[in-house]
Amino acid sequence: EIEKEDLRLLQKQPATAALPAWAMEKLSQRKIKAINTAYPRWQEVFEEELPKKWRINLVGLGDVGSTLLIGLRLLGGDKISQLGIYDIDALKVTRWEFEINQIRYPDTNQLPPVITLTEDTLFDCDMFVFCVTVGIPALDSKGVDVRMAQLEGNGRIISFYAKKAREAGFKGVFAVVSDPVDLLCKKALLESNINQEGQYDFMGLAPEQIRGYGLGVMHGRAAYYAAKTPELQHYLQEGRAFGPHGQHLVIADSLASYNQEYSLQLTDKARNANLELREHGFKPYVAPALSSGAIAILETISGHWHYSATYIGGVYMGARNRLLKSGTELEQYELPKQLMSRLCNSYKELESIL
Repeated sequence: EIEKEDLRLLQKQPATAALPAWAMEKLSQRKIKAINTAYPRWQEVFEEELPKKWRINLVGLGDVGSTLLIGLRLLGGDKISQLGIYDIDALKVTRWEFEINQIRYPDTNQLPPVITLTEDTLFDCDMFVFCVTVGIPALDSKGVDVRMAQLEGNGRIISFYAKKAREAGFKGVFAVVSDPVDLLCKKALLESNINQEGQYDFMGLAPEQIRGYGLGVMHGRAAYYAAKTPELQHYLQEGRAFGPHGQHLVIADSLASYNQEYSLQLTDKARNANLELREHGFKPYVAPALSSGAIAILETISGHWHYSATYIGGVYMGARNRLLKSGTELEQYELPKQLMSRLCNSYKELESIL
């Protein structure tokens, strides 16, 4: 039993006999859902259902958004019924609706149709994907934390859409792909729950509606370097990624036999991979858009294990999890003390920023 919602949710807990047998059975079948009655809209949780096929609306058709759109269109035929696109630049919308719908198989179209959206139809969907990005530092910027440099500009924009979600009474998943994803998730939560008098009334987005997609590529980068280094290749089967897509990332080389030195080595390589590519004159957006974005989103709506940031005690913390009809299930581990200490430091840093 955990008295407070915090990182102990990631720690395997000893078996308890506090619940009756019928409740334990339903828990094992994922037929029990946790409800926080402190929220005024808690009764709406009983009405929530996950769709068989998802309607996904994507806002922001820059490098990341357009690449993510391609990934969802090509990979999402079994799980996505429709993709909606929106950008303040109407020409981008025209271009992508025109091109993306011309991607077809020779005999049949098994790909989800792409439609254009207006500001009034942004939240007519099961998942809203925020890919808007402003103020990316120049490629020759040195010593700049790109994620934090984006917080102010992207924070203003996500506040606008979070309030729109509140006005629409949005009940679906509010997915954040723009950086810094974990902090923008918290920003969206706070802004959507403020009324016209500037008071928190918690009538906006629920904490569990918001998910951040940035950690998938950090796992991908760690795996990339591990595959090239014989003594680190065990990460591919045993390793995990945690925390934000940035400075306070935590890579664990192995959950079976944790090695602090190897883990810090992989963390450093994964954290600085984007800087390495920027030094060659390229913006690192393809892997993030597909690994953190398209693949992780498709795994989410399929109910599979994936990397995303979810709400843990007031902080959006990245970890492996899956979205089920009973809610979000976090993967749990026997966490060694050194790793738990690193996770706590990351958690506290995120908590202190917003």
